[in-house]
Amino acid sequence: MSVELKRRRFTVDEYHRMGEVGILTRGDRVELIDGEIIEMTAMDAPHLRCVIFLTETFIRGLEGRALVAPQLPLRLTNWTEPEPDIALLRPPLDRYGQMIPASRDVLLAVEVADTTLRYDRGVKLPRYAAADVPEVWIVDLNGEAVEVYREPSTDGYRESRRLERGDAVAPAAFPDLVIAVHDILG
Repeated sequence: MSVELKRRRFTVDEYHRMGEVGILTRGDRVELIDGEIIEMTAMDAPHLRCVIFLTETFIRGLEGRALVAPQLPLRLTNWTEPEPDIALLRPPLDRYGQMIPASRDVLLAVEVADTTLRYDRGVKLPRYAAADVPEVWIVDLNGEAVEVYREPSTDGYRESRRLERGDAVAPAAFPDLVIAVHDILG
């Protein structure tokens, strides 16, 4: 006789309570996707360099216009709270003193992918689109490209472009901040 196993899904609030009582610690590299706690892979040097480069570029280029949030959670639904490598958030900073940023706060989410490209594209990207995150970049380190997704819908992003070395990219919300793809990739 075969027994179907049921999975126990967690809400974002339950997930946060796990942190409050010490079940999950700040050292745990996890995120909540569709009620499941997913371990994130460790960052290698190229991944780390890319996150640092983009963080510094955004901070310098967007001072006073956006908040740069590296490696912080975004509440997309009651069941999903990913941690993109970088998010550009709407100011002011004070609005985040009592709450985790939500999709309505996001101007751009950036995922840096080396070993996680399939997961970022296949799992996280559709959830960003369904939550109406206006723009997502997936930096494909191994493929040496930046994938740009815009115009979210419940079926995914209507616009996508793959930019390679020699190309440049700018966040849709800040078209004056043009960044060479070569510089992003390192």
